[in-house]
Amino acid sequence: MKIVVVGPSHPYRGGIAAFTDRLANEFVSENDDVHLYTFTLQYPSILFPGKTQYSDAPAPKNIRIFRRINSINPFSWIKTAKEIKAKNPDIVIFAYWMSFFAPCYAKMAKIISKNKKTRCIGLVHNMMPHEKSLLDRIFSPCFVKKMDAFVALSKSVLEDISKLDKKSKPKYFSPHPLYDHYGDREDKSLAINSLYLDDKYNYLLFFGLIREYKGLDLLLKAMADERIDNYPVKLIVAGEFYEKKEPYLQMIDNYKINDKVVICDRYIPDEEVKNFFNLADMVVQPYRSATQSGVTQVAYHFEKPMLVTDVGGLREIVPDGKVGYVVEPQPVKIADAICDFYDNDRKEFFENNIIEEKKKYEWAKMTETIKKLYNDVSK
Repeated sequence: MKIVVVGPSHPYRGGIAAFTDRLANEFVSENDDVHLYTFTLQYPSILFPGKTQYSDAPAPKNIRIFRRINSINPFSWIKTAKEIKAKNPDIVIFAYWMSFFAPCYAKMAKIISKNKKTRCIGLVHNMMPHEKSLLDRIFSPCFVKKMDAFVALSKSVLEDISKLDKKSKPKYFSPHPLYDHYGDREDKSLAINSLYLDDKYNYLLFFGLIREYKGLDLLLKAMADERIDNYPVKLIVAGEFYEKKEPYLQMIDNYKINDKVVICDRYIPDEEVKNFFNLADMVVQPYRSATQSGVTQVAYHFEKPMLVTDVGGLREIVPDGKVGYVVEPQPVKIADAICDFYDNDRKEFFENNIIEEKKKYEWAKMTETIKKLYNDVSK
């Protein structure tokens, strides 16, 4: 089968780019003919809050990547769409996560579909972003209108698509597969030595870009709970701040938890991800809103228990009491779960369950779903 994937890819960094590359690799392993089209300009710098959009890692070896799309230049959309159309692929998969890209994707899909063969499938990470704007209500329906079918990575995203889809097009939920390309599980002591940390402590991990909706402030307040003083535990905050860091540092000072929190304020490159997950007893995601999360799928790969809040689709992928905790997004509830984890020595129990639970998240299930959708819309 000839497949084109459109979305962020090398040299861009971040979870969506990692997903796109890994998905393309899975299709390649299944002997599909795969081309991946990515951006020459993904975001204008004025819209990008981080330090850089680019990765220093080498390009994936098994994927043909074509940098063609300028996200704010419609002429590049038209030219790229005509190039893809000429390849006459069976499927074009559009990796969608924010409405900024809806006009680009909609225009490209309109042109590509004129060959009467190719089916355009929206692979939707988020239908509506965590931080909504008026443009989301204007642009998002344009993207939905031009797709032939959809794959949603969580049931909540599936519901969001359904609200915008006036024609009841085929759509399936297929959970976010494992991020299994960051290395192997290793002994905790190796990770602690690699990060120059003290082996007298246990470590909780908050991982990823820091934005308001991710609730780091809730977790910091939970760490200030006096019950946490009973354990030799520290919180590692590993990720780049996409908003002002000072309020968080002030919070740490005000709560007097400087000795309980280690801040690693930078983007964590792929080759270092394993160190942070291998040292963690538990991965904590105290989000205020969510659809699904790539962080949970890294945690599954490294077989780490998780503490998530009961928002969006997180409950779907973290069975409460089996592989971790699902709690309300409140500091006291987060602290309750941390105390239960250490008081009752839940680590081994959760890890044993994770080994079985992670089998649900194989990449082959995602490619199978996409091909099933293609068959549905090609009848």
